[in-house]
Amino acid sequence: MKRFRGALPAIITPMKGDEVDLDALGSMVEWLLSETCDGIVACGTTGEGATLTHEETLAVVRRAKDVVKDRVPLIAGTGSNVTRATVELTRKVAEAGADAALVVTPYYNKPTSEGLFRHYEAVAKGGGLPIIMYNVPGRTALSMDLETIVRCAGIEGVVGIKDASKDMALAVRLRERCGSGFALLSGDDFTILPFLACGGDGVITVVGNVAPRDTSELVRAWEGGATEAARQLQGKLLPLAEALFAETSPVPLKAALQIMGRCEGSIRMPLTPASDSTRKMLEEVMSAYGGLI
Repeated sequence: MKRFRGALPAIITPMKGDEVDLDALGSMVEWLLSETCDGIVACGTTGEGATLTHEETLAVVRRAKDVVKDRVPLIAGTGSNVTRATVELTRKVAEAGADAALVVTPYYNKPTSEGLFRHYEAVAKGGGLPIIMYNVPGRTALSMDLETIVRCAGIEGVVGIKDASKDMALAVRLRERCGSGFALLSGDDFTILPFLACGGDGVITVVGNVAPRDTSELVRAWEGGATEAARQLQGKLLPLAEALFAETSPVPLKAALQIMGRCEGSIRMPLTPASDSTRKMLEEVMSAYGGLI
């Protein structure tokens, strides 16, 4: 089984108008691979997975797999608030070539700890892929507690978690309780280095779409013992990360990538394009960063 570690960009789903742009997607993935990313995560929050049809999700996964081949792991977002639908989509992305599924905690329903366990158990058993849980309370209004995560980590086929809670104490305890074989991935670009220092294996990243090489180098610097270099890279990336979350993600990210000439910038409703003030701010931050525009 592939190892899930390092800097893994959660890629956008490029669109022309309201249609998925598979050509731009392929070019984006190829560029990220050339910039030494350690994996590709498609159809997650950043990829607007919640507003893609299953057919669109499968088309994105197939196109990404055509480019990735077996160079790095390809992870596909399949989570929803319907267990049966999540199992079905997970099975389909497995057939399309994904190496793992990123499965967000069911939103809106607010399942109990027992409900979460049974949800992940069903997806792991019926989906045909390794499962990476996704804990993002800011999006789902539900935060997995330590004991629930540890219990779910014991399910055969559940291989890791993307944690966007910003809770460093949780990261420390998860590493202690789940062992070195459990992939512990940050879901927060503002705390990549602290998360690594608390036992993390890497990050599923938004900022890594714009500055993939520096994001990868941050993780590698930490792994190589170059603590000061890692700290400097975290500091360098911070203003860029702040700019990319000035509005609901991935709105600013799509605008930034449009500025870089990597996509048209269209976004699917109910999200709307970045405001003029956000675009101006992005241009200023990206210009100050250097090498982006």
